[in-house]
Amino acid sequence: MNTKCCEFTCPVEATIQLIGGKYKSVILWHLMGKTLRYSEIHKLMPKATDKMLAQQLRELEKDGLINRKVYPVVPPKTEYSLTDFGNTLSPILVEMCNWGKQYLDYQ
Repeated sequence: MNTKCCEFTCPVEATIQLIGGKYKSVILWHLMGKTLRYSEIHKLMPKATDKMLAQQLRELEKDGLINRKVYPVVPPKTEYSLTDFGNTLSPILVEMCNWGKQYLDYQ
């Protein structure tokens, strides 16, 4: 993780910095407990453009939340999974899911 803790005035700000991208939380949610290829992630998030999805995956990898493994085959095969650090977000993501369900029921 390249961001220093002193740049934030509160821990929530640090968390949002890491998972606050347009699709970051959704990517992390889909990777909980599994390894997925790029195409599988994209199918789970059809509204994400290739450019946006690739950018979000790069940022999550840079911040140490996901692993990216490239296999030297043709066509290229790339798999993504959560790092140990990324797995620590699981309880937060579960609560976000629960809150989202309540919100949708409220509508």
